[in-house]
Amino acid sequence: MQPDLIGLEISKGELRRLTGFDPDDVFRPSIFKDKKKRLSFLANEGVVAVALTPIIVGFIYAFLILPRIGSSILLGLILLILVPVGVILGRWMWRKFTCPQALTMLLDEVDRYHTIVKAVDINDELTAVGNVQLANDRIKVVEALKLIREDLVRALKTERVLRDNKNLLANNQELLTNNLANLQALQVNNQASEYARLLNQSLQIAVDVQAELKKIQSN
Repeated sequence: MQPDLIGLEISKGELRRLTGFDPDDVFRPSIFKDKKKRLSFLANEGVVAVALTPIIVGFIYAFLILPRIGSSILLGLILLILVPVGVILGRWMWRKFTCPQALTMLLDEVDRYHTIVKAVDINDELTAVGNVQLANDRIKVVEALKLIREDLVRALKTERVLRDNKNLLANNQELLTNNLANLQALQVNNQASEYARLLNQSLQIAVDVQAELKKIQSN
């Protein structure tokens, strides 16, 4: 990865600090549209369910079933089937009702942003093996990514501030500003190039983030 791309990624640790949530614990329907993310999510949930099942089954069997019914292999087997299903459903419902919708939308925008960063990195690799790319256009896309990163960080901070204290907006109007105007001023030399497509995608992210900020403000 080129030096100017290093640091553009918003890491999970930074997202956790900005939002107060572990990104992996936020319920996002968009995850299920991506096969790789869907499998990773389901595998993680399966591991958690398997880890918690012996504890929950042991507690229910020792303190509820044995004192009232006595030893029962059948009930034990039924619990081993029902408990992991209940753990997965319970975690799903907990995520759905505790994670703010605005946060899920912003995290989706972060994913889109990371996709563009990855695309620039791939273009750099193609350039390294002899493919011709316009250097000036790349510089403008990287500049746009830096502006979008600022907007995303600001939006995530805003969402958390308003989530924690809804009366704080009047004294923190600077949180609602963004770099949309600066992004719109960026133009690439070849409008048909890959960098032009990436710049347009970057602009769309900025527009969507601004719309989400307005929605947060109105709510």
